[in-house]
Amino acid sequence: MNESIIIIDFGSQVTKLIARRIREFGVFSQIIPFNQVTRNLLSNNFVKGIILSGGPKSVHEKNSPKIDDFIYEQEIPILGICYGLQLIAKQFGGKITSSKDREFGKTQIKLNKKSPLLENVLIPNKKVQVWMSHSDKISIIPNSFEKIASSDNCEFAAIQNQKKKLYGVQFHPEVVHTIGGKKILKNFIRNICGCSGKWNMKFFKKKIIEDIKMQVGKDKVICGLSGGVDSTVTAALINSAIGKNLICVFVDTGLMRENEGKEIKNLFQKNFNIKLKVINSANNFFSKLKGKSDPEKKRKIIGKEFIKIFEKFALEQNNVKFLAQGTLYPDVIESLSKVGKTSVTIKSHHNVGGLPKKMRLKLLEPLSELFKDEVRLLGKELNVPEAFLNRHPFPGPGLAIRLLGSVNEKNIKILRKADSIFIKLIKEEGLYEKIWQAFCVLLPVNTVGVMGDNRTYEKICVLRAVTSIDGMTAETYKFSDEFIKRCANEIINRVPGINRVCYDITSKPPGTIEFE
Repeated sequence: MNESIIIIDFGSQVTKLIARRIREFGVFSQIIPFNQVTRNLLSNNFVKGIILSGGPKSVHEKNSPKIDDFIYEQEIPILGICYGLQLIAKQFGGKITSSKDREFGKTQIKLNKKSPLLENVLIPNKKVQVWMSHSDKISIIPNSFEKIASSDNCEFAAIQNQKKKLYGVQFHPEVVHTIGGKKILKNFIRNICGCSGKWNMKFFKKKIIEDIKMQVGKDKVICGLSGGVDSTVTAALINSAIGKNLICVFVDTGLMRENEGKEIKNLFQKNFNIKLKVINSANNFFSKLKGKSDPEKKRKIIGKEFIKIFEKFALEQNNVKFLAQGTLYPDVIESLSKVGKTSVTIKSHHNVGGLPKKMRLKLLEPLSELFKDEVRLLGKELNVPEAFLNRHPFPGPGLAIRLLGSVNEKNIKILRKADSIFIKLIKEEGLYEKIWQAFCVLLPVNTVGVMGDNRTYEKICVLRAVTSIDGMTAETYKFSDEFIKRCANEIINRVPGINRVCYDITSKPPGTIEFE
């Protein structure tokens, strides 16, 4: 690796999207929390550029995140985004004020001066849509900076100091709602930073295998296997690094989809020469979850029980020191802040925020800097069969977070049957690989219905299907009305306990893909 971009994170929920966009240009990117930036990090000759992310704080707040001035002394090009722009402006003597007319969402900006940052994106006398999310703005520009773009409510929507190689935008070029946003980032990476763009997944695979060997040494690793893309690629990756010192463990929680355990066991034993242990713990999970309806508590109970099982199994083996998980970055960013408590928790993932504070095993999470689509690319590099790579994501807590309210075996069986029918019909229609994720949710309320001449009082089943690239944003899949009617008819007729079916059309954001 002879070039990289450092992204200094101030807590934005979409910081990882910046890293993702940069990798699409064939350049390695690394996210560093603002309070972990050092001179040694930036003096590395491989660092070709720095991006300052957005964040939820105001630069005026007493404990707002800041960076030391030494980053401006490295002669490395810097791009500030939203909060990052305001921080640059403040540190160079500009003035930031709270805006009476805040901008959240789509906004039109226009070009004020030609800039290598906005080349082939903005042209004179033509406005372009961008995505704003701010309540503060620059009111006085710093000396030696110049305005390059503006909106009706934000005079300094983009600024530059070409001599110092400093650039800033008030909007978010990393999100899809900004027209030409990828081009803006590409202009910065290629034209301003001079990156060649030769990084790829083959290089990442080689590097991460070397890292695993260094970290693990001669110790053994157990890998929590769910049969999904993430844990499967994790297992294949670690197997490439340490071979026989890997043991995979599949825990049947009773919260899996129809025939999940049997399918995983057959697929895994057929395709991989890796030790596999299946542990049935359904009764234990139902006992621990009894009466628990809060989604955060459910996730944390499940995470804690997984660790107990893995640690007990590890004690029965020789020299097991690590627990491997298929944790991805979207799990991390939604679960907890890694940047000095500047980001906001969306939900705890059972394998991140749901983990107990004290563990006997060390965590090994080789995919924690990747998105789902990058994991699939890595899986192809590792020759993981398509049968695994094309599976829809399935949450570690399983159906427990798709059964809203209290978890019990009866309702899990109802949900499992409905989900099986929905997925089967999607596959019959040839739509499975066009959809990122599809599943059923069972609501904790009953509604009145009529079947034959009898009154029913049963559950509501919600169908959910979305398209996405990385799981950070998602859009509802547009089924035909006839297909939705067919699904509703099949589920109501074949699943006792459900008398009403609805389809969720909420995008992410504002919703999340899963309900809990």
